Amino acid sequence: MTIQLHWFLPTYGDSRLIVGGGHGTPIGAAHGDRDASIDYLASIVRAAESFGFTAALIPTGAWCEDSFITASLLARETTSLGFLVAFRPGLVSPTLSAQMAATFARHQPGRILLNVVVGGEAHEQRSFGDYLDKDSRYRRADEFLEVVRRLWAGETVSYDGEYVKVEGATVPTPPNPIPPLYFGGSSAAAGPVAARHADVYLTWGEPLDAVRDKIAWIRGLAEQEGRQIRFGIRLHTISRDTSEEAWAQAGKLLAALDEETVRKTQEGLHRSQSEGQKRMLALHEEQRRNGTWHDARSLEIAPNLWAGVGLVRGGAGTALVGSHLEVADRIADYAELGIEEFILSGYPHLEELYWFGEGVVPVLRERGLYKDAAPATAPASIPFVSGSR
Repeated sequence: MTIQLHWFLPTYGDSRLIVGGGHGTPIGAAHGDRDASIDYLASIVRAAESFGFTAALIPTGAWCEDSFITASLLARETTSLGFLVAFRPGLVSPTLSAQMAATFARHQPGRILLNVVVGGEAHEQRSFGDYLDKDSRYRRADEFLEVVRRLWAGETVSYDGEYVKVEGATVPTPPNPIPPLYFGGSSAAAGPVAARHADVYLTWGEPLDAVRDKIAWIRGLAEQEGRQIRFGIRLHTISRDTSEEAWAQAGKLLAALDEETVRKTQEGLHRSQSEGQKRMLALHEEQRRNGTWHDARSLEIAPNLWAGVGLVRGGAGTALVGSHLEVADRIADYAELGIEEFILSGYPHLEELYWFGEGVVPVLRERGLYKDAAPATAPASIPFVSGSR
């Protein structure tokens, strides 16, 4: 099995330090030292494209910029990179969502992928005028995605559901190819919706046993629906020539945090309704309670899997930390479980992309795990893959 690599776009700002944001983050709290201008984001997507990455994930939420508009602007800055556009079903009609994706696909065929985000924070949903509870949002997403799928298939759709009602809905030019749907969710309500609609089920970076269990859960539900689903994972990376350098960088990120910042962030994140967010918080709960979180190594919850990012960032809260060889080893471990797609990021997103692209990607290619086109330009002369583990 070969894997696909994706990168992440920090549309709320970037920094050499950990930037807040993500699921559960208070509205307006995310910010960075670098403005998320189109010029800066373009430098990231061009680098991702040069390393043969499949797509760049663009987040959605009150804490970041609009994903569809950002993708549309960046599509002209690249030639082949796809855009994994996160969106929230129900904030606009399924007909309009299907039309927006179809329009993008018409002008940039094969370059739009869609990440379905039901939303785990009631206060944030209400800021968009959505007052449904969490389980109701999943039921609405189920109806929403059924309508979208039928519209993309070229049907004229009339649908009278519990939450979605349309009459005579059509899309002028159905997309070809159909955009794949990426879907995450760890709650009981999420699983059946993913099984019916997802092309790729996403999990945040948990230890191998937890990821194995989640794959088995979703795969079983999908089989009941007569479907097969691919699996992906969302992780940060800190990859360096040697393991010591990587862990030193993790230590620098922690050294910039103080008790009050972590405490306030954690208070906000603990109000999250997201089951996935609760699982992320549990990964560093003991270290926060006993005060050992200041030591980067104390947050290594599995070999090279570091929970430090989740101290102040909602959503994806773990990173692969180590030498380029070690990070490649851990990616291989997840791939062996059945993870085919890796959505990665790091601080800052541009520099960390180069560390990963010039250090880890060659190792993955040598092992036959990654077979996309080689970079158009030669990597730096630094002997990235010769460092010790």
